[in-house]
Amino acid sequence: MKLRLTRLAERIGTSYWLVPALCMAATIGLSNAAQAIDAHLPQHQHAWYLFRGGPEGARSVLSAVASSMMTFAGLVFSVTILVLQQASNQFSPRVLRTFLKDRQSQLALGIFVGTFVYALLTLRNVRGTAGGMEAHVPSLSVWLAVVLVLLCVSAFIFYIHHVAQSIRAVVILTRIRDETRHTLERMYPEGVGQDTEEARLERPAGSPSLLVTYPGTSGVLVAVDEEQLFSCAREAGVTLALVPLVGDFVPHGGTLFDVWGEASELDVEALLESLSIGPERTLQQDTAFGFRQLVDVAERALSPGINDPTTAIQAIDQLHELLRRMVGRRFPTSARKDEEGTLRLICPRPDWSSYVRLAVDEVRRYGEGSLQVARRLRFMLEDLLRVAPAFRRDELERQLSLLEASVERAFTDEREAAPAHRASPQGHGPH
Repeated sequence: MKLRLTRLAERIGTSYWLVPALCMAATIGLSNAAQAIDAHLPQHQHAWYLFRGGPEGARSVLSAVASSMMTFAGLVFSVTILVLQQASNQFSPRVLRTFLKDRQSQLALGIFVGTFVYALLTLRNVRGTAGGMEAHVPSLSVWLAVVLVLLCVSAFIFYIHHVAQSIRAVVILTRIRDETRHTLERMYPEGVGQDTEEARLERPAGSPSLLVTYPGTSGVLVAVDEEQLFSCAREAGVTLALVPLVGDFVPHGGTLFDVWGEASELDVEALLESLSIGPERTLQQDTAFGFRQLVDVAERALSPGINDPTTAIQAIDQLHELLRRMVGRRFPTSARKDEEGTLRLICPRPDWSSYVRLAVDEVRRYGEGSLQVARRLRFMLEDLLRVAPAFRRDELERQLSLLEASVERAFTDEREAAPAHRASPQGHGPH
């Protein structure tokens, strides 16, 4: 149940229809409330907040509002599609999730669609004198339609400004960093303490007595309910090992769990319900996916077709920020034991070295020959070495030696290689 609610929240969070739908519901309620008030207002009453035109004037105003709002909504939709295409081509297809979660764009579209619905609902209550009927103009409702038009104009101006800002590289990278930081703080909440080395993974001796495979459609492991897995293993008296990591692809029939012990009482259905498998990776529990997005942006910026090392440096800035936050945190152990000290659950996770390799290896390879990339990576590694505990220095020193070798290969002239051996927080300049 917990994973189902989390999955539903994730789908709602990335849905583009939620805010427009809420705006439509709000304008329907506003229309009904305004019409209820209009029913008690005398037709001859005059006030600054009441429409003073006749039935034909009211119809003209409301028809103009409805038609213009559909134009606005179509324009917003077209601009949004163009922005998504631009972001996908220039940065990475994986950054589109940040745009789909953009509430400001959804709100702008919702205001336009809501105003359109409001104008149509109000238009049906305008009655002329044809057929002997008494003329009726919902004066307050028509006046509110004009107010909504002014709100739409303001929303359109804001939307243009917001879209122009949202496609800037620094804005996209900052969004990815913030989302990744929230996941990092949720998955790794504790400080590392004084020289505490991560516990080594323990696996039972011998071959597993049971392999639990995935019976559904292939997908990506998005989230794991470890408490439910631990409870299932303890109740059945077995040792359970999850095979894929969060973010791994799981094919139909792929192995999900290795089981040691008598598994006759193991609830396999409960095991399957403790995993959430979706079509793509998310930042729900997958901190490495945030690193993956930043690395993808850096690689795309360093590709020959784009050749924008400055954007790559901005991506390295965010990787540096995340690694510096992570270097002082304790990584939860992959093995969990019950009250009697018996190993019950093994849930693999990326370790510190995995995150460092993910952040550096590909960027160093694609940025080989770039003076900016070499100097910025050196600054990041040297800064992390200054604050890293002793047991987390090995991978950083290894990466620094690989960077030295990359510089030697790329810059054969000593005069060119000399500045590449100096660290710089900007990748260039007097440092």
